[in-house]
Amino acid sequence: MSNLVTVVGENTHMLPHMLKHYEDMVEKIYVCVYRQGEDDGILEEIEELGITPYKVYTEEKYNWNKVTEIYNTVTATKPNDWWIVADDDELQVYPIPLDRVIRHCDEHGINFIRGGFLDRIGPNGTFPKVTRDTNIHEAFPLAGFFRYPMSGACPNKITLKKGGQKITSGQHYAQFDDGTNSWGPDTYKFIHESGTGTPIPLVQVHHFKWDSTCIERIKKVAEVKKEHSYSEEYQIMYDAIKDSNWKIDIENKKYLVEELKELSYIDYNDYPHWEQLISKIIKV
Repeated sequence: MSNLVTVVGENTHMLPHMLKHYEDMVEKIYVCVYRQGEDDGILEEIEELGITPYKVYTEEKYNWNKVTEIYNTVTATKPNDWWIVADDDELQVYPIPLDRVIRHCDEHGINFIRGGFLDRIGPNGTFPKVTRDTNIHEAFPLAGFFRYPMSGACPNKITLKKGGQKITSGQHYAQFDDGTNSWGPDTYKFIHESGTGTPIPLVQVHHFKWDSTCIERIKKVAEVKKEHSYSEEYQIMYDAIKDSNWKIDIENKKYLVEELKELSYIDYNDYPHWEQLISKIIKV
């Protein structure tokens, strides 16, 4: 059985679009709510969307370690099921149908699949406003890779895993019992090429974090000044965006920004620099 689990904090306006993306990919969806206080309003916003949360957690502000703990706890309830793990602004795109990916993993004793981030950007590097009625594909016509070169944010993501497989903070890597993790190109090569004539390329994680609310959210995380919030990284990102006139500098060649051709859905083959990025991402 395949499931989806997501943890929702502030970005409720993107959630309906995210859930719609996955509704035909999995059999069951688990939405967990991360409150920063009992009166922060997030639970009410979720319920207004017609969503019944699986679990509601109340934790300190922007503790990404706690978020990962929630993912590990929920997926462990069904250790033999397959789980897509996705934050509420992450739309994963698989190069082949999900059932074939799962079959490949089951046949070769693989417990997880790796992916990498693609940043979705508004016209001219702007941050679009998102509502329930927004066509997010049209609102974010650009794709690139700016967050890692801008602030050093890890571009790796565990996108799919068995429930019993733990993941590290930020959902970046699989955690092994001996204390090591899935970092590195050797792990990627084994997972995505093991025993098949048709290798499975790295899963794309289209990151729709960059809407009209993101600058204020980035600022809030930076102001926490906690290691578990990666506040230093968020401060670097905030300063960089400020220095480029509150936009993403889409002319920066390091960011590899391109306008996508398909604006009604996400086409895995649309972004022209993905092969180049794979070789970079799996080494980070």
